Amino acid sequence: QVQLVESGGGLVQAGGSLRLSCAASVRTFSMYGMAWFRQAPGKAREFVSAIRRIGGSTAYGDDAKGRFTISRDNAKDTAYLQMNSLKPEDTAVYYCAARWDTGVLVTAVTGYPYWGQGTQVTVSS
Repeated sequence: QVQLVESGGGLVQAGGSLRLSCAASVRTFSMYGMAWFRQAPGKAREFVSAIRRIGGSTAYGDDAKGRFTISRDNAKDTAYLQMNSLKPEDTAVYYCAARWDTGVLVTAVTGYPYWGQGTQVTVSS
């Protein structure tokens, strides 16, 4: 059983920043790769960022690169997504996801069996 709880979402003006947190209740957090996805109304769930179990190896979706940073603190069983220079098109529900790390970065929704309930991020113009 893996439980993930996102927090840190909210309303922010365009150009502002937010930091999302994903608290994991897992047996061995350091063995899991983590990722962030987002889903806007009427759109498919979209890859945002992923990080391998220790860190160092990360991946970003096209819309996130240069603006967002994924990180993790294994001592706190928590993953983070720092979002800067936010745009209205970043508005979405942001989901934390986890998978048993197999040595590679995974960007597909189907690659993650464990998901949080999401946190709403709204960016106003």
